[in-house]
Amino acid sequence: MPGDLFPETLAHPGLTILPGFAGEAAPALMAAVREIAAHAPFRRMKTPGGKEMSAAMTNCGAVGWVSDAKGYRYQASDPYTGLPWPMMPVIFRDLAQRAAQAGGFAGFAPDVALINRYEPGAKMSLHQDVDEQDFSAPIVSVSLGLPAMFLWGGAKRTDKAARIALASGDVLVWGGPARRHFHGIAPVKAGTHPLTGAARVNLTFRLAM
Repeated sequence: MPGDLFPETLAHPGLTILPGFAGEAAPALMAAVREIAAHAPFRRMKTPGGKEMSAAMTNCGAVGWVSDAKGYRYQASDPYTGLPWPMMPVIFRDLAQRAAQAGGFAGFAPDVALINRYEPGAKMSLHQDVDEQDFSAPIVSVSLGLPAMFLWGGAKRTDKAARIALASGDVLVWGGPARRHFHGIAPVKAGTHPLTGAARVNLTFRLAM
């Protein structure tokens, strides 16, 4: 069973890799993503400097992560619609909590899920997740669809990043001293997947507020 897979932690301290952990739930997770996107559509946000991000995104939960000329932040309403973000589906929360526990973080209670859609060529440069208020909570990241190469760096941007291949259903958990490590996604290669078509979808669960 996916929940019984042995977590890989030794090669990358602070990061737990759970291969196939979300595999069985993947179709239901994608159905929930489509429902969320019907109310809060995917969009390519711009950095404070005005550069359009290559991955499209949306959110669900009590707040959502946004980026524009005012900076990076969480807010309770979708700037595109003016409405609250869609509620986080129970299947999202349950999966995030089980994965966090498998990674050594029992009691995780995420209040937001960032949903990124990577089409071929889209990437995420090395960055830290530092817009949250409580860094004692972990990050839980779920891969769906096309494979990707996860870049796992260190506490400094200049630290050499390891390259970790991710397949659909794989889950990553990181926290503790590694909570603010730099990380990213290499450009996604062209292809198609039965679950997502010509795209990779990533769910990132956090405790933002």
